[in-house]
Amino acid sequence: MSKRIVGIDVTRALAIIGMIIVNFKMVFGQQGSSWLKPIVSVFDGKAAATFVVLAGIGIAFMTNTAVKNKDRGRLQIARKKIIKRALLLFVIGLSYILIWPADILHFYGIYMLLTLFFVTRKPKYALWFAFLLILSYPLWMLLLNYDTGWDFTNYSYEGFWTPEGFLRNLFYNGFHPVLPWAAFMLIGLWFGRQNLHDFRFVKKALGVSLLIFILTNLLSKLSIAFLSEGNEAAAKELAQVLGTSPMPPLPIYMLSGSSIAIAIICACILLAKRFENSAVIKALTKTGQLALTFYVAHVLIGMAVPELISSTAFGDYSLSFSFGYALLFSLGCIAFAVLWLRYKKMGPLEWILRKLAN
Repeated sequence: MSKRIVGIDVTRALAIIGMIIVNFKMVFGQQGSSWLKPIVSVFDGKAAATFVVLAGIGIAFMTNTAVKNKDRGRLQIARKKIIKRALLLFVIGLSYILIWPADILHFYGIYMLLTLFFVTRKPKYALWFAFLLILSYPLWMLLLNYDTGWDFTNYSYEGFWTPEGFLRNLFYNGFHPVLPWAAFMLIGLWFGRQNLHDFRFVKKALGVSLLIFILTNLLSKLSIAFLSEGNEAAAKELAQVLGTSPMPPLPIYMLSGSSIAIAIICACILLAKRFENSAVIKALTKTGQLALTFYVAHVLIGMAVPELISSTAFGDYSLSFSFGYALLFSLGCIAFAVLWLRYKKMGPLEWILRKLAN
């Protein structure tokens, strides 16, 4: 069995912290602090994308040995575990959708089921299909109205619990729709099939992914600037198509999100190896191992505490509060992970998931 790659857990910790920052900003508010907005906006769409790419890598790690050895028995066991986990995550995500409409876990479960079709195929097929999903999404937008169901003033979705609305939200225009977000997990599967113990490959992947990220973002900004001809209103409209916002998840965002995810993962693999005895790396490693627990906790606990102790309405908090509270909650997660894993082998929800899905 290959030695655990610590950098993957470190990246998972950073991704969950990034998601906490983004989600607390969305829920509590981002009033004032204009100087802080560019800093916090760095995490938009990137943390969640990295989280999903990491899941694809995780599926690759679960099946690499069985695929390499053509061990059908072992592969069948892995498939059953993945299917069970996918269904459980789907149910967990939907169980609190009324209090957290932007949940990613129920989408995540469907990505996993789709990714299963590619575990026994050559890695390049997963990559090609990922690009097919990315490039075909604009065609779907020509056929279907992206705004259907949405009230973007408060991010509510009308008809979510109807069969048509649920499927539309899940596959096409939800916060993280299967089309094309499943591409992130497929890219992760492809990346997880590579030899991530080979640091020459990891360094090369870091360079290439950073280059793609920079070029993609330059293309976005230059295209908007050129086509808008200095008109601010036109620039805002063009940004919806040529920008790097995750809603709608058009090709420029998907390429930007997947390339920066791979770059962050590569950087964490290299840094974690270089500073493997560092207290910071050890703490982040433990935090990453409890990512599912902390994702659910930041909704059920993190979002509930201010509501219980403050009269300020959601959406009316300052960005300084949202960001500061997110950092404070993240530090609490890190401390909890370090203490919990002194006595236990895995996080509370990770343990439940393993028990139910094995």
